[in-house]
Amino acid sequence: MVIGIIGAGASGMAAALAAAELPEARVVLLERQARVGRKLQATGNGRCNLTNLHALRGGYHGQEPDFWGKALERFGPEETLGWFRGLGLFTVAEESGRVYPYSDQANSVVDVLRFALDRPNITLKTGFEVEKVRKTSAGFRVEGAGETVECDRLIVACGGLAGTKLGGSMSGYKLLRSLGHHCTKLRPALVQLKTGWSGVAALKGVRANCHAEIYRGETLISRSTGELQFTEYGLSGPVIFEISRDVCQGAGDWRCRLDFLPEVSREELAGELLRRKGTRLPVSELLTGILHNRLGRVLAQAVGIVGSGFAAEVSEDSLWNLAQTVKGFEVSLTEPLGMDSAQVTAGGILTSEFDPETLESRLVPGLYACGEVLDVDGDCGGYNLQWAWSSGRLAGTSAGRNMI
Repeated sequence: MVIGIIGAGASGMAAALAAAELPEARVVLLERQARVGRKLQATGNGRCNLTNLHALRGGYHGQEPDFWGKALERFGPEETLGWFRGLGLFTVAEESGRVYPYSDQANSVVDVLRFALDRPNITLKTGFEVEKVRKTSAGFRVEGAGETVECDRLIVACGGLAGTKLGGSMSGYKLLRSLGHHCTKLRPALVQLKTGWSGVAALKGVRANCHAEIYRGETLISRSTGELQFTEYGLSGPVIFEISRDVCQGAGDWRCRLDFLPEVSREELAGELLRRKGTRLPVSELLTGILHNRLGRVLAQAVGIVGSGFAAEVSEDSLWNLAQTVKGFEVSLTEPLGMDSAQVTAGGILTSEFDPETLESRLVPGLYACGEVLDVDGDCGGYNLQWAWSSGRLAGTSAGRNMI
């Protein structure tokens, strides 16, 4: 019996290894790129945040927000870490629950998976771009790269559209739609946000820990606390990825309010600034020792504190205004960056058309799907890779089990 798998990313490799655990199964893994796990190799800024210890609590989205549950109940963070340890990967967990390879290199994750695929009943075909899939009386016929692969069961693990420069594509959606499935609207998630504030370019590369809130008009949409990074076009960093999913979806007054000292009150900060008023500290250094120097100068300029004088010359009202600005600086938002820059795709193939217990299609018997191609996306911090491992393992074991 042959199990075909389209896509050798995180979910596809997990599915292949799970299916291959059945001795009677022969697995054919098809990857359109020249090597496996290319997107995986770039995750977490090259560190690969491979799971989150809190993933079983939730943090997933889609039209059926609980669809992920069955897969993670069977293969959650604990099982994932045990599985990777069995493959030879050492890991380390942070207090936040994020888990990384001990080497701090995504290559380590890709390599242990790549080595694990080297087994007698797994055939890996790279450079195989699938052009067409047909349902046959015996199973499925997969055509591409001038070759035809026949299989009894088929798992679509093509990933999503996000990260197009690293291999994200529409292929999985198109293949599943050709077999009768339907797709939601696709949009970028875990992505940087563009701002209309002209001063952002002066802060390019500056990082700051802050509390961020997204507003549409006067309505609070989302909030998060963490590291922010300024770019030449807007806002980036984990705190922005965490709250970017639904930003600028539809017209409106979209704003981001930033508190650069979430653990310090406005009164405490103002008190320190008033103390500095009695010193010979230059105006340009009012926030030295509190914030990044460049950020401090930009915030001071935003409330009209400029010039080459000294802190003693700044009015008390201006210092109170500066304290308020540090605690609640607002920038307008125009749009998220596109799919090229997104880490994850929000939306995907309708999960209502798949059985959450097995990930088998309700429309086409013997067809399975897993990973990002389905309408499941998770929060920043290892949630999406956990879904990839969990759904890939579930699809692989289900396809193998149903062949007995």
